[in-house]
Amino acid sequence: MKLSEAKHQFISSWGAYGSNWGINRTMAQIHALLLISPTPLTQDDIMEELNVSRGNVNMNIRELINWGLVQRVIMPGERKEFFSAEKDIWRVVTQIVKERKKREMEPMLKLMDELEAVEGDKKDKHVKAFIDTVSNIKKTGKHADKMLDTIIKAEESWFISALTKIIK
Repeated sequence: MKLSEAKHQFISSWGAYGSNWGINRTMAQIHALLLISPTPLTQDDIMEELNVSRGNVNMNIRELINWGLVQRVIMPGERKEFFSAEKDIWRVVTQIVKERKKREMEPMLKLMDELEAVEGDKKDKHVKAFIDTVSNIKKTGKHADKMLDTIIKAEESWFISALTKIIK
């Protein structure tokens, strides 16, 4: 497979995987392009390579910056903005986990706290069933939240070693 074909396949596949990570296809494709680029790229470079509009690139670059996956790079003597992605994949993974936790897990746990305080007679089977279900979801969510915190704080070598022991 030629490099151009491999790059296209990587960008396309990363874009498809992006929706599973909570980001849109174009945002993931831009991230993929910046990941494999040996030098920072401009919006024009990204537009040309991916055949997407300036507005789409601008909006998705801003979101990638907000996620902490992409940064602006100052190039001496250049007026255009350049962008580069974090190349350390462990940092990419931990950053995605942090963002997903902040955007999904924390709001869900907050909602479960609120729902657990439902008014009504705790002896009523409907109220009890509701509270039990919400409490179980909250308990499981808290365990998942602790596990995500462990992943975020873990060093790559420790995590890989622990994962290998679990798999064996």
